[in-house]
Amino acid sequence: MILPTHIGFIMDGNGRWAKKRGLPRKLGHREGAKAFKKCADYCRELGIQHATFYAFSTENQKRPSDEVEALLRLFDEYLDDIREMKSKNVRLRFIGDLSFFSDKTREKMLEAENATAKNTGFTCCLALNYGGRDEILHAVRRLVTEGCNLSALDESAFGDFLYTKGLPDVDLIVRTGGEQRLSNFLIWQAAYAEYYYTDTFFPDFGKKELDKALAEFAERNRRFGGL
Repeated sequence: MILPTHIGFIMDGNGRWAKKRGLPRKLGHREGAKAFKKCADYCRELGIQHATFYAFSTENQKRPSDEVEALLRLFDEYLDDIREMKSKNVRLRFIGDLSFFSDKTREKMLEAENATAKNTGFTCCLALNYGGRDEILHAVRRLVTEGCNLSALDESAFGDFLYTKGLPDVDLIVRTGGEQRLSNFLIWQAAYAEYYYTDTFFPDFGKKELDKALAEFAERNRRFGGL
Protein backbone atom coordinates (compact mmCIF):
# COMPACT_ATOMS: atom_id res chain seq x y z
CA MET A 1 0.00 0.00 0.00
CA ILE A 2 1.22 3.49 -0.86
CA LEU A 3 1.90 5.42 2.35
CA PRO A 4 2.27 9.18 2.79
CA THR A 5 5.80 10.34 3.51
CA HIS A 6 4.47 13.12 5.73
CA ILE A 7 1.06 13.04 7.41
CA GLY A 8 -0.56 15.86 9.36
CA PHE A 9 -3.14 15.42 12.11
CA ILE A 10 -5.66 18.04 13.21
CA MET A 11 -6.52 16.51 16.58
CA ASP A 12 -10.03 17.83 17.02
CA GLY A 13 -12.86 16.86 19.34
CA ASN A 14 -11.16 16.38 22.72
CA GLY A 15 -13.46 18.83 24.50
CA ARG A 16 -16.61 17.50 22.83
CA TRP A 17 -15.56 13.94 23.69
CA ALA A 18 -15.44 14.96 27.36
CA LYS A 19 -18.68 16.96 27.23
CA LYS A 20 -20.51 14.00 25.71
CA ARG A 21 -19.50 12.02 28.80
CA GLY A 22 -20.27 14.75 31.32
CA LEU A 23 -16.57 15.30 32.03
CA PRO A 24 -14.47 18.48 32.22
CA ARG A 25 -12.92 19.47 28.87
CA LYS A 26 -9.42 19.17 30.32
CA LEU A 27 -9.97 15.43 30.81
CA GLY A 28 -10.75 15.19 27.11
CA HIS A 29 -7.38 16.76 26.34
CA ARG A 30 -5.68 14.25 28.62
CA GLU A 31 -7.33 11.38 26.75
CA GLY A 32 -6.36 13.08 23.50
CA ALA A 33 -2.73 13.09 24.66
CA LYS A 34 -2.91 9.33 25.18
CA ALA A 35 -4.38 8.90 21.69
CA PHE A 36 -1.59 11.08 20.28
CA LYS A 37 1.11 8.80 21.70
CA LYS A 38 -0.62 5.71 20.30
CA CYS A 39 -1.08 7.37 16.92
CA ALA A 40 2.56 8.47 16.73
CA ASP A 41 3.71 4.97 17.68
CA TYR A 42 1.52 3.41 14.99
CA CYS A 43 2.81 5.80 12.33
CA ARG A 44 6.33 4.79 13.26
CA GLU A 45 5.46 1.08 13.15
CA LEU A 46 3.91 1.46 9.70
CA GLY A 47 7.04 3.10 8.31
CA ILE A 48 5.64 6.61 7.83
CA GLN A 49 8.65 8.89 7.98
CA HIS A 50 7.16 12.15 9.29
CA ALA A 51 4.01 13.19 11.16
CA THR A 52 2.99 16.63 12.35
CA PHE A 53 0.38 16.92 15.09
CA TYR A 54 -1.59 20.15 15.52
CA ALA A 55 -1.54 20.32 19.32
CA PHE A 56 -2.14 24.02 20.08
CA SER A 57 -2.99 26.77 17.62
CA THR A 58 -2.40 30.50 17.94
CA GLU A 59 -6.20 30.84 18.17
CA ASN A 60 -6.38 28.40 21.10
CA GLN A 61 -5.03 31.15 23.35
CA LYS A 62 -8.56 32.58 23.31
CA ARG A 63 -9.96 29.60 25.19
CA PRO A 64 -10.77 29.79 28.94
CA SER A 65 -7.62 30.24 31.02
CA ASP A 66 -8.14 27.03 33.02
CA GLU A 67 -8.32 24.99 29.80
CA VAL A 68 -5.17 26.64 28.41
CA GLU A 69 -3.34 26.02 31.69
CA ALA A 70 -4.39 22.35 31.62
CA LEU A 71 -3.02 22.04 28.08
CA LEU A 72 0.28 23.62 29.12
CA ARG A 73 0.59 21.17 31.99
CA LEU A 74 0.04 18.31 29.56
CA PHE A 75 2.86 19.60 27.34
CA ASP A 76 5.19 19.71 30.33
CA GLU A 77 4.29 16.14 31.31
CA TYR A 78 4.94 14.96 27.77
CA LEU A 79 8.33 16.66 27.72
CA ASP A 80 9.24 14.93 30.99
CA ASP A 81 8.43 11.59 29.34
CA ILE A 82 10.93 12.09 26.51
CA ARG A 83 13.14 9.08 27.27
CA GLU A 84 10.59 6.72 25.72
CA MET A 85 10.68 8.54 22.38
CA LYS A 86 14.48 8.59 22.33
CA SER A 87 14.69 4.83 22.83
CA LYS A 88 12.31 4.27 19.90
CA ASN A 89 14.56 6.12 17.41
CA VAL A 90 12.09 9.02 17.15
CA ARG A 91 13.23 12.53 16.33
CA LEU A 92 11.18 15.27 18.01
CA ARG A 93 10.57 18.74 16.62
CA PHE A 94 8.48 21.64 17.88
CA ILE A 95 7.15 24.25 15.47
CA GLY A 96 5.29 27.49 16.09
CA ASP A 97 5.79 30.71 18.01
CA LEU A 98 7.35 29.14 21.06
CA SER A 99 7.89 32.50 22.77
CA PHE A 100 4.38 31.97 24.22
CA PHE A 101 5.76 29.29 26.55
CA SER A 102 7.74 29.74 29.73
CA ASP A 103 11.53 29.70 29.71
CA LYS A 104 11.44 26.37 31.54
CA THR A 105 9.16 24.78 28.95
CA ARG A 106 11.19 26.12 26.02
CA GLU A 107 14.33 24.75 27.65
CA LYS A 108 12.68 21.32 27.88
CA MET A 109 11.70 21.53 24.21
CA LEU A 110 15.25 22.36 23.19
CA GLU A 111 16.64 19.54 25.33
CA ALA A 112 14.16 17.11 23.74
CA GLU A 113 15.09 18.19 20.23
CA ASN A 114 18.81 17.94 20.96
CA ALA A 115 18.45 14.56 22.66
CA THR A 116 16.66 13.07 19.64
CA ALA A 117 18.32 15.04 16.82
CA LYS A 118 20.33 12.05 15.54
CA ASN A 119 17.38 9.65 15.53
CA THR A 120 16.40 8.56 12.04
CA GLY A 121 13.44 6.19 12.43
CA PHE A 122 10.55 8.66 12.56
CA THR A 123 10.12 12.42 12.89
CA CYS A 124 7.35 13.45 15.28
CA CYS A 125 6.60 17.15 14.90
CA LEU A 126 4.37 18.98 17.38
CA ALA A 127 2.78 22.24 16.25
CA LEU A 128 2.49 24.39 19.38
CA ASN A 129 1.12 27.94 19.37
CA TYR A 130 1.20 27.42 15.63
CA GLY A 131 -0.68 29.20 12.85
CA GLY A 132 -0.05 28.86 9.13
CA ARG A 133 -0.45 32.57 8.40
CA ASP A 134 1.75 33.45 11.36
CA GLU A 135 4.40 31.06 10.05
CA ILE A 136 4.40 32.73 6.62
CA LEU A 137 4.61 36.20 8.17
CA HIS A 138 7.47 35.01 10.38
CA ALA A 139 9.29 33.75 7.27
CA VAL A 140 8.78 37.03 5.42
CA ARG A 141 10.11 39.03 8.35
CA ARG A 142 13.22 36.85 8.37
CA LEU A 143 13.65 37.34 4.63
CA VAL A 144 13.61 41.09 5.10
CA THR A 145 15.84 41.28 8.17
CA GLU A 146 18.40 38.85 6.73
CA GLY A 147 18.60 40.75 3.45
CA CYS A 148 17.56 37.86 1.21
CA ASN A 149 18.09 38.29 -2.54
CA LEU A 150 14.42 38.40 -3.55
CA SER A 151 15.16 38.07 -7.28
CA ALA A 152 16.68 34.64 -6.59
CA LEU A 153 13.93 33.53 -4.22
CA ASP A 154 12.03 30.41 -5.23
CA GLU A 155 9.67 28.04 -3.40
CA SER A 156 12.49 25.83 -2.16
CA ALA A 157 14.45 28.76 -0.76
CA PHE A 158 11.34 30.21 0.87
CA GLY A 159 10.70 26.85 2.54
CA ASP A 160 14.02 27.19 4.35
CA PHE A 161 12.57 30.17 6.27
CA LEU A 162 9.52 28.23 7.49
CA TYR A 163 9.27 26.43 10.83
CA THR A 164 9.21 23.13 8.92
CA LYS A 165 12.60 23.60 7.26
CA GLY A 166 14.00 20.23 6.26
CA LEU A 167 10.63 18.45 6.30
CA PRO A 168 8.88 17.41 3.06
CA ASP A 169 5.50 18.88 2.20
CA VAL A 170 2.59 17.11 3.84
CA ASP A 171 0.93 14.41 1.70
CA LEU A 172 -2.15 13.69 3.79
CA ILE A 173 -4.01 15.69 6.42
CA VAL A 174 -6.36 13.83 8.75
CA ARG A 175 -8.92 15.83 10.72
CA THR A 176 -10.98 14.22 13.45
CA GLY A 177 -14.11 15.53 15.17
CA GLY A 178 -16.41 16.02 12.18
CA GLU A 179 -15.25 19.45 11.02
CA GLN A 180 -14.04 19.89 7.44
CA ARG A 181 -11.61 22.79 7.31
CA LEU A 182 -7.87 23.39 7.46
CA SER A 183 -7.99 25.78 10.46
CA ASN A 184 -4.75 27.58 9.60
CA PHE A 185 -2.69 24.37 9.64
CA LEU A 186 0.34 23.96 7.34
CA ILE A 187 -1.10 26.32 4.73
CA TRP A 188 2.06 26.46 2.62
CA GLN A 189 3.04 22.82 3.09
CA ALA A 190 -0.43 21.45 2.26
CA ALA A 191 -0.64 22.92 -1.24
CA TYR A 192 -1.08 19.45 -2.77
CA ALA A 193 -2.12 17.46 0.29
CA GLU A 194 -4.98 14.98 0.30
CA TYR A 195 -7.60 15.39 3.04
CA TYR A 196 -9.41 12.84 5.15
CA TYR A 197 -12.20 13.80 7.54
CA THR A 198 -13.80 11.61 10.18
CA ASP A 199 -16.54 12.22 12.74
CA THR A 200 -14.52 10.27 15.31
CA PHE A 201 -13.32 12.46 18.19
CA PHE A 202 -9.56 12.30 18.59
CA PRO A 203 -9.53 10.42 21.94
CA ASP A 204 -11.27 7.56 20.08
CA PHE A 205 -9.01 7.76 17.02
CA GLY A 206 -7.03 4.53 16.87
CA LYS A 207 -5.35 2.11 14.50
CA LYS A 208 -8.53 1.11 12.66
CA GLU A 209 -9.45 4.71 11.90
CA LEU A 210 -5.93 5.54 10.73
CA ASP A 211 -5.94 2.42 8.55
CA LYS A 212 -9.12 3.72 6.89
CA ALA A 213 -7.49 7.07 6.18
CA LEU A 214 -4.37 5.44 4.76
CA ALA A 215 -6.41 3.05 2.60
CA GLU A 216 -8.34 5.97 1.12
CA PHE A 217 -5.12 7.91 0.54
CA ALA A 218 -3.67 4.94 -1.37
CA GLU A 219 -6.67 5.05 -3.73
CA ARG A 220 -6.33 8.75 -4.54
CA ASN A 221 -4.94 9.73 -7.95
CA ARG A 222 -2.42 12.45 -7.13
CA ARG A 223 -1.76 14.34 -10.37
CA PHE A 224 -0.18 17.50 -8.90
CA GLY A 225 -1.80 19.62 -11.61
CA GLY A 226 -0.99 17.20 -14.44
CA LEU A 227 -3.22 14.79 -16.35
